Amino acid sequence: MTLSLCVREPFQDDTGTRQFRFGVAATTRLPGVGALCPFVSDHGAVAVQSHVSQQLGDRTLSYLADGLALTDALNSLLNADDSRRNRQIHGVDREGSNTFTGSQCVGYAGHHDGGQFTVAGNLLVDEGVIDATVSSYESDAFGESPLAERLINAIKSGVDAGGDKRDALTVGSAAVKVVSTDESAHRKFYNDLRVDASETPIETLRTTYQAALLGYEQSKEAYGEPTSYTEKS
Repeated sequence: MTLSLCVREPFQDDTGTRQFRFGVAATTRLPGVGALCPFVSDHGAVAVQSHVSQQLGDRTLSYLADGLALTDALNSLLNADDSRRNRQIHGVDREGSNTFTGSQCVGYAGHHDGGQFTVAGNLLVDEGVIDATVSSYESDAFGESPLAERLINAIKSGVDAGGDKRDALTVGSAAVKVVSTDESAHRKFYNDLRVDASETPIETLRTTYQAALLGYEQSKEAYGEPTSYTEKS
């Protein structure tokens, strides 16, 4: 299984300028999902799974940076991709969203396009995994908690609803990554986290997130908001 959630949340900063938060959370019952599945920039968020491809993810973000719409970018890349029947790719840009599940993705494989967010999974026990992820995110979209926290919670809901059908595999991974167009110099440690190998990847990611959030608050108190932690360390 790979289960992932991509999100776009527009907001206004203190000057009234429109900004965006983009994020991806993903988990699988194999090691290393954070290295190959989530791709996020200040232009959009994309997840590439089933037959993963770092090149496909990187090129999608490059096309978005050049001003191409996500749908056009993915159509162009998938049309030239001989492995597209085995791909599952979905995501959001500043204006829209797109989902694709290849005909040879196995197990229960499907997706949901919520416009402002997308969910997709393969090798799931059933469609309830995607439904639970959708419901969890929708219940707290644009909430007060940081987006990274809400992404982790939504993916956990999908896992709790059944998750992966491959019971024989006990070691999995999970990752979350968020990019905000108004990112300050004070790096938010909790916005880019990976658990590369764990028998409890989602729980471990939540624990790591809580520790990273605490570290962020401590560094702000110690060094102040305007200056990055790395410049003071």
